[in-house]
Amino acid sequence: MIVSLEAIFLSTFVLISQNRLSAEAERRADLDLHIGLLTEHELTRALHMLDAIQDKLGIENDADSELADLEMETKPEDVLAEIERLQQRAYGGELTLTHKSATP
Repeated sequence: MIVSLEAIFLSTFVLISQNRLSAEAERRADLDLHIGLLTEHELTRALHMLDAIQDKLGIENDADSELADLEMETKPEDVLAEIERLQQRAYGGELTLTHKSATP
């Protein structure tokens, strides 16, 4: 009986620890998402500034489609909607990764 009681206490402590670790991991993932979105925004602004400098100096601009994709603004609400959509699909049993949502 004492061993059973000890097992109950140990399993309770393990579950509490796992819950705390899970909450901490979720906070870290949220922080990583915020940092990634901020970095994306800053890099997009820097590309726009470089493009303006290039135009001002009269340097010919190669219409590169990859550069145009990089210059598109990423909206946080689009990213969050895509994350929610992927989570719903994952719970439905099918998980496919798609490219990030971006609007010009």
